[in-house]
Amino acid sequence: METWVLITVAAAFLQNVRSAMQKHLKGVMRTTGATFVRFGFGLPFALFYLVVLWRGAGHPLPAPNGTFFLWAVIGGLAQIAATFLLVHLFSFRNFAVGTAYSRTEPAQAALFGLIFLGEKASQGALVAIAISVVGVMLISVARTMLSPRSLVTSVFSRTAGIGLTSGTFFGLSAVSYRSASLALAPSLPAPDYMMQASFTLGFVILLQTVVMLAWIVVREPEELQRIGAAWRPAFVVGFVGASASFGWFMAMTLQQAAVVKVVAQVEMLFTFASSFFVFREWINRLELFGCLLIVAGVVMLIVL
Repeated sequence: METWVLITVAAAFLQNVRSAMQKHLKGVMRTTGATFVRFGFGLPFALFYLVVLWRGAGHPLPAPNGTFFLWAVIGGLAQIAATFLLVHLFSFRNFAVGTAYSRTEPAQAALFGLIFLGEKASQGALVAIAISVVGVMLISVARTMLSPRSLVTSVFSRTAGIGLTSGTFFGLSAVSYRSASLALAPSLPAPDYMMQASFTLGFVILLQTVVMLAWIVVREPEELQRIGAAWRPAFVVGFVGASASFGWFMAMTLQQAAVVKVVAQVEMLFTFASSFFVFREWINRLELFGCLLIVAGVVMLIVL
């Protein structure tokens, strides 16, 4: 199995843990604070990984250029917007539909990859993307009381709009990070996906921390107290989030962002495994069918 696949699966598992913790934080702080935690508390770990590669493992530092900074800034700001919208969905009672549409990220990443990088996905890859997206969307609405008619109507709901916009920003950020990481390669003696990914992550998460902290200080200073009071779970979110992001960045340096994001849908399988084995929750038929579609899409990409 290729390296990027193993990295992606590991990152998906870590992201599942981070998402569960971040949803908990949404109950003790506002959307802005829960969004900031992912970046602010992840910064020390991202910089630690960079230092270990540079000073500990002897990987040379790349020399950033204008292309790197452009894509890194676009990706960083797009991810802030995407994360804010996704966390905001937790405030809605019927957030399942919105979350489903946020999972259109792989399809949107494929479109952005074509527009900005000229990366063309094969017909097989496009089919795999479509299959996995449908599978995730089915899972997201499987436990709601939606009928076929109401499901069609929900396309125009506020939560669907927020989710779709979140997926757009996530797709844009993924392609931007790949572009930024690849822009570092010419400055290195040889391509080094680990250093390229780590350097990109370090810069991006520093930018995100500064932007979010400035916003909170100016607009929501009272949120700082809530963040400080929840520093223990926030610390865990930062560690797990930074580790997952490092995995995503490495995988997207090695492979097209859209393809990585399809394999990343195995995160939903980890979620169901936790529900079944830990919380003893049964999986209904629609959820099981969605899981099978995700597996089919991932397997298609791996064997292509």
